[in-house]
Amino acid sequence: MVTSKPCQPGASLTPGPACLLAHQDIGALPDEPVYWHIDTFPDESGTRAAKSPTSTVVVDFGKVWLFTVAGKHWHASGGMHVATIGPFPVIKAKSFSADYVHSYFAPGMSAPLHKHSGPEGFYAVDGDTCLEMPDGAQTGFGPGNAQVMPGGEPMLLMAIGKTPRRAFALILHDATQPATTRISDWQPAGRCARELAATR
Repeated sequence: MVTSKPCQPGASLTPGPACLLAHQDIGALPDEPVYWHIDTFPDESGTRAAKSPTSTVVVDFGKVWLFTVAGKHWHASGGMHVATIGPFPVIKAKSFSADYVHSYFAPGMSAPLHKHSGPEGFYAVDGDTCLEMPDGAQTGFGPGNAQVMPGGEPMLLMAIGKTPRRAFALILHDATQPATTRISDWQPAGRCARELAATR
């Protein structure tokens, strides 16, 4: 799997392969569209006091982050709200898991070709993003660019532009299925490579 290796100390300091920041078993989702809420706090104790049963606390890129899967109108008590990403096009399942991924890519770096068993959301702290799938490519530029991609489709993620891309991802998937699987039966058409050349 692409993102099953846990992040090691110092992963946020230099570009390198994506890694798993945290895994959380969430259980059943609410009967409403679900979103990924991202908040930051000054310290871990305040963050943990604000978390809900579907929240995860991570420390990365020099900050303490609260990641929460919830309905659109959920909000953390305290801290600074950074983004609400979604809705996530989940397929019915009895129980869900959330895998949170760290990525720090220099321009031109990409993840191995892969697919997910559930939708994936992306949030870039900074840098530019290209996501290529069989039906085309999506791009995002600058701090805060975000996308949500459906599960089950092969994809290529590449950092484009002139500066490194520091980002998070959430894979929200059926808890009985692996979050990520490498693939070899699809090759991208080169759309992200062309975007890279155009933005350098």
